[in-house]
Amino acid sequence: MAPVPIADDLFTWPDGEPSLIGGRCAECGAYTFPLRAGCPRCGATAVERTPLNRSGTLWTWTTQGFPPKAPFRGEFAGTGPFEPWLVGVIELTGQLRVEGLIVGCAQDDLAIGMPMRVVTMPFRTDEDGREIITFAFSPEEGALPVSPSNPAEAGHA
Repeated sequence: MAPVPIADDLFTWPDGEPSLIGGRCAECGAYTFPLRAGCPRCGATAVERTPLNRSGTLWTWTTQGFPPKAPFRGEFAGTGPFEPWLVGVIELTGQLRVEGLIVGCAQDDLAIGMPMRVVTMPFRTDEDGREIITFAFSPEEGALPVSPSNPAEAGHA
């Protein structure tokens, strides 16, 4: 059975280079994620569906140090002894900040300002046996943290 996304219109699927699907307000230019019918900045209803940047920078992060409580249904945390997972806020350059899981690295590998990219990952298996896929973020291959002393490197010039 083919995997399915956790929700429609959340990210491009199937896609080897996934993008989150957001909205851009035709009135004020504000971006939103997930896609909404109205703009949270100006209230306009002229919000256009748009793929968001696939890459961004790690704005902040933390660890989830305890097992989630019900009604959490994800299986990615494993069935063995609980191991903390990483959660971060990624700034998609020129658009917005998105919170999500961070995968493909250890917490000691993370540094504020490092380049990140959107990826997909298994979340759980549903009652029909289908694998449910969600989005996450992972460091860009060969990523090194951006120097906080040089704002131009971080795209804030």
